[in-house]
Amino acid sequence: MRIVRVANFVTPRSGGLKTALRNLGMGYRTAGHDPVLVIPGPAESVEETEQGRIITLPGPMVPRMGGYRLLLNRSRVAATLRALRPDRIEVSDRTTLRWLGRWASRHDIYSAMVSHESLDGLLRLFGPGSSRRLSDVLNARTAADHNRIICTTQWAAREFDRIGVRNVVRVPLGVDLERFSPANRSSEMRHRWATDDDVLLLHCGRLSPEKKPRRSLAALAELRRRGVPAVLVVAGAGPLRAALQSEAAERGLPVRFLGHVTDRAELAALLATVDVAIAPGPVETFGLAALEALASGTPVVVSSESALPEVIGEAGLAAPGEGRAYADAIETLLSRPLAARQSAARTQAERFPWAASAAGFLEALNAPSPSASPHPQSR
Repeated sequence: MRIVRVANFVTPRSGGLKTALRNLGMGYRTAGHDPVLVIPGPAESVEETEQGRIITLPGPMVPRMGGYRLLLNRSRVAATLRALRPDRIEVSDRTTLRWLGRWASRHDIYSAMVSHESLDGLLRLFGPGSSRRLSDVLNARTAADHNRIICTTQWAAREFDRIGVRNVVRVPLGVDLERFSPANRSSEMRHRWATDDDVLLLHCGRLSPEKKPRRSLAALAELRRRGVPAVLVVAGAGPLRAALQSEAAERGLPVRFLGHVTDRAELAALLATVDVAIAPGPVETFGLAALEALASGTPVVVSSESALPEVIGEAGLAAPGEGRAYADAIETLLSRPLAARQSAARTQAERFPWAASAAGFLEALNAPSPSASPHPQSR
């Protein structure tokens, strides 16, 4: 089957979504399907890759969003789809691409919307107001327009379950268990930023308001106030970077800003080398960076408001509120022996292989794979 996947907010330097699209595409190819990915970019191009064909269509850049672009030319997108003649359409943008469900229905094509973000949560970031009422209306329309809604966690599915949507399926994402491993731990890398007596923390994620990166700085400040010799490494870029750097300098906090880490081997070593990773975003619907840390043997402190407590299980801790609670959780994790922390983290990550994710997505797309079983958590 030809599975055409259409996604916004994908850039050469984007993180979780790009990782998910790549690994799912490779899984679809392994299962014998023909995946095609349509994304926005500065100019039109076509490329054959390990995840299948990637078609880039011109799309404008979103202001103050760090390079993200959107597919806004509906006629161009529709013409591309007609030329591709898809058997299935998978959509990864619940806002500007929601119209594709109706387009697919008119052309008798099975479609699925992937819920990579919580609409409830995103609207709450802009103020309480009538966010739940608005998200309920939009979610009901999205569900009506598509054959399936794919949610990666129960947390992500909750806003659909609340309004009685029946066509939701839950399929977790995955992690590359070969690339990310405790074996990548590097004493040389550790000594770039810390001594043997320091606690090395990592904030790995986009530096944007919805990710709440200041919580990681607040946790560092609280730990140092308590006398814990903690150092924070920040791997990620985004619109808040300059402000965070200024704040860290003004407060005298030992923070190392690496920007976006493009070298995969370096990222794998970083995730395996730090003592604790921090994922403070309150509207995360899955959290691939946190799962990659677990696969690397590193425990994670996550926001109790997000979906991540489902993902990390007993291999990390969930913290409410701001810095003090995160500092408490970090100290609790550090009280556990290193070998025990590594074993628990790795064991939890091994529950999420990409092969199972691809099989579950294919089942949700009504395009079953003969070579793998669906993930046991899909429903």
